[in-house]
Amino acid sequence: MSPNGLFIGLSTLDIIYLVEGLPQPNEKITALDETSAAGGPATNAAVTFSRLGGTAQLCAAMGQHPNSSLIRNDLSLQGVQITDLTPDATESPSVSSIMVTAATGDRALVCINAKKLQATVDLSPDLLDKIDILLIDGHQMAASHEIAQHAKKRQIPIVIDGGSWKPGFETVLTYADYALCSANFYPPDCTTSEQVFDYLASLGIPNLAITQGGKPILYRTKNGAGRVEVAAVEVVDTLGAGDIFHGAFCYFILQQDFIAALQSASQVAAKACQVFGTRRW
Repeated sequence: MSPNGLFIGLSTLDIIYLVEGLPQPNEKITALDETSAAGGPATNAAVTFSRLGGTAQLCAAMGQHPNSSLIRNDLSLQGVQITDLTPDATESPSVSSIMVTAATGDRALVCINAKKLQATVDLSPDLLDKIDILLIDGHQMAASHEIAQHAKKRQIPIVIDGGSWKPGFETVLTYADYALCSANFYPPDCTTSEQVFDYLASLGIPNLAITQGGKPILYRTKNGAGRVEVAAVEVVDTLGAGDIFHGAFCYFILQQDFIAALQSASQVAAKACQVFGTRRW
């Protein structure tokens, strides 16, 4: 029986270009390749969860703008179900402009995230019926806090995607069972990974990890700390690698222990880095 995951947070329309180099001021360049897809941390995680064999439901701001239809159509093709947090909104969801440098796989991204579309509906606890795991990316904080409380009462595991620190994160983190953070995630007064671990542990989160791109994943549990080696691959595109890692982790943690799930998820993310865009893997 396939697992069921609920993913709450950001959904964007990603316009992605593969380029030889970033343009200089007033310069026009021709891309080597281009693609478009629904994007955002929770969205890419939901797509990954679905691709691996799970049933994924995404809670994000969509609304009625024509760009929303492009996002919905893509997610429908990926088998992701949608709960619209802003069903009456007429403003466009966020559009990300992304350039991936061919030689390094590094990406440059411009996006306003979810600033203009924050949840305006109350979420029913029924949304968690048959859900096995919940992921929160922090881009819809009020709605995430609400649903996290219900998930905790139902003993549904809660995973936090800590891409970067966002105001109000501390109110959601207290419910987490797993906090998977990037090397750019720094809570207030934290400047090192050890301080980040200490802060998250002080909130009572039992399982912690910090990803470092191609460097080993650092982790800490109540039983100790260590690192998970990351496969060395020829990197084509790092866009969405962290999101894909989180979605894969949500899938594998329902079958494996914490360290094994980190290892399995890192293998999926490494595979995604070897192709252009967030879908071709």
